[in-house]
Amino acid sequence: MRRAGFGATSRELDSLATQDYDVIVDNLFENTRPVEVMPDNLIRRYHPENSGMMGSSVPGSNWMYRMISTDKPFPEKAALFWHSIFATGYAKLANGKVLHDQIRMFLRYGLGDFRTLLLELSKDPAMIIWLDNCESHKGAINENYGRELLELFSMGVGNYTEEDIKEASRAFTGWTIGNTEYMTVKSKNDSVWPYGRLSMHFEFKEEDHDDGEKVFLGERGRFNGDDIIDIICKQPATANFVARHMYNFFVADEPPVPEWPYKPPRDPEAIKILADTYFESNYSISEMLRVLFKSDFFKSETVRYERVKGPVELMATVLRLTDEFQRPRMEITPTHMQAIFMGQWLLQPPSVEGWHTGPEWINSGSLVERVNFASERLGDLNSPGVSAMVDNILGDSESELSPSELVDRTLGEIGLDDGITDTTRDALVDFATRLDSDTNIRSQNNGCPRERAVNILKLVGTTPEFQRV
Repeated sequence: MRRAGFGATSRELDSLATQDYDVIVDNLFENTRPVEVMPDNLIRRYHPENSGMMGSSVPGSNWMYRMISTDKPFPEKAALFWHSIFATGYAKLANGKVLHDQIRMFLRYGLGDFRTLLLELSKDPAMIIWLDNCESHKGAINENYGRELLELFSMGVGNYTEEDIKEASRAFTGWTIGNTEYMTVKSKNDSVWPYGRLSMHFEFKEEDHDDGEKVFLGERGRFNGDDIIDIICKQPATANFVARHMYNFFVADEPPVPEWPYKPPRDPEAIKILADTYFESNYSISEMLRVLFKSDFFKSETVRYERVKGPVELMATVLRLTDEFQRPRMEITPTHMQAIFMGQWLLQPPSVEGWHTGPEWINSGSLVERVNFASERLGDLNSPGVSAMVDNILGDSESELSPSELVDRTLGEIGLDDGITDTTRDALVDFATRLDSDTNIRSQNNGCPRERAVNILKLVGTTPEFQRV
């Protein structure tokens, strides 16, 4: 649940524990449309700017609401996965609605087949503007999209030539934004108030398309963009590239993508299994992930806690546990900003390359922000989720729990009782023991068992295991 979503409460885990493992995995892919998401009309009622997408931070805040309130976090996690690869940002678009629409596209197609996803990405207005395909014309190509489609979105460096980039770019001429003059005027005047930014739509302009013969990855023809995608999807390099991204996001940290041509995968056999599934299933993303979640390499204890949570993952995990946003609240904006301080501005990547993940999420500044966020939110007894967790930790025991019992119950409540190191557990027990022996602390807490429990909960949120998946 940490990897296929954003963790789970002890109540959810108790329910899942009664089911067969393969059934749990299969259920992830059934009825992926959420039932209980915080509706857009409710968000608009509380803060229209967050619904209207006016500003650079509000599209991310809006998405954060869905991540922390949905009853089906797996599709949102998959959308976050694709956003980290097909990184597109507000800095160039200046239109949060178009970015919001791209994430909705990931929700629709992100668990389908890779060919359809690439096709929809190529028609997505946010991507067309982000990589300048609207500036690519018959006889005057812009190579940005053709280059990144091959380098960062499908095959990786070393599997194509500069000529392939040019030919792909020629094939995508005419793939542009519809009604651009009208949209430009509207955006400049901000005349869409109070309704928010307008959506944009794809348009194929046949008169601007280079219909001449092209040679791409060894194949010859009068290719259009969809033909280019067909050829890309047939390449073994594409299968390996997608497989390695899946392993990096759902299993264990890999080196940054620019190092992939020079550094082998952490688990070459796992990549082969996923790449084989890619072809056997006709490029199915769902089947690749289904095989991944059921595999021995996924279940292995050697990869447990071997991925550093991204800032947005960490934030969503904590907020789903605390349950503090049961309805829209203005606090979502400063809360979302804390992910930025940790190093990840949702829908505002540092470049088309996206974020460098894994240990690169951690530095002296971001670690302090991560630890403080988790500790502060998990230590607030006014949050419904925290109060419920403390009640579960204390249970109906009439006698005071020993430090060891208190730590074990807290770890179980937060879902960290599987594989936590002896070093971490010993440090937590030592802290709980000092809580009991320090008369100053006990007097500050008035000897309250709930304060004693929440102090352990706060510290658990700072552990290396909680910062990882």
